[in-house]
Amino acid sequence: MTIEVADTREVADTREAADTREAADTRRVIYRRPDALTEKSTHYCPGCGHGIVHRLVAELFDEMGLTGRTIGVGSVGCSVFAYDYFKIDFVESPHGRAPAVATGVRRLQPDKFVFTYQGDGDLAAIGTAEIVHAAARGENITAIFVNNGIYGMTGGQMAPTTLLGQKTTSSPLGRDPILAGYPVPITEMLALVPGTAYAARGSVATPQLVGRAKVLLKKAFETQEAKAGFSIVEILSNCPVGWGMTAPASMEHVEKDVIATYPLGVLVDRSAPVAEPR
Repeated sequence: MTIEVADTREVADTREAADTREAADTRRVIYRRPDALTEKSTHYCPGCGHGIVHRLVAELFDEMGLTGRTIGVGSVGCSVFAYDYFKIDFVESPHGRAPAVATGVRRLQPDKFVFTYQGDGDLAAIGTAEIVHAAARGENITAIFVNNGIYGMTGGQMAPTTLLGQKTTSSPLGRDPILAGYPVPITEMLALVPGTAYAARGSVATPQLVGRAKVLLKKAFETQEAKAGFSIVEILSNCPVGWGMTAPASMEHVEKDVIATYPLGVLVDRSAPVAEPR
């Protein structure tokens, strides 16, 4: 039996070279999965903006230390399985009723961070009453409203936020205001309600807009943390499949056409904490 012994000088040289490479490694991490996201692949269609919004929300959970005390309220729609993708407690609500469910959760668990995650069909159609009255009461919850202008999950029908002239399965000739009315600016409507402490609209159509959307979401989260009242951030997103477009073309459509109907920015900021009643 022969035992080979490595030359000690060779070993030392190898270690020194490894140390040199490690010391010279100036690489920086530009992407990592947020701790608040699970490692499950999402069910969303290729090119869908929901995944981007999920990441922004999860990044803020990590950065603001919210993950361990957050309760999300899911809605019915494309994001119905959002509870699979966040490492937080989640409650599933009936269609449109997420703000009502979140109200109950927040009042029973006042130390928790509570948010709803809703699409335009859920929030601006069947759930109109719930979102309006949650805002009117100044409920200390945050609504994340992802607006892609269509009923994505149920087959691409016209939604309250569908643009004029936009073709859907229920408006094959395009949305006609005489027949179907005009797009509903629901976030502007909610901004008028005194109980709304913060209302803003962002988009994920470009990398620059993604960064700005995160700033808006953070402010909404801070508004809830300050117990200032109801907060909502609308995120203009895309639906490549429902719109019959490629993913890049759908994002260009958001940037050029959708934003023209729904301007971006802060709509109202009354986020100073409300005085406690005596």
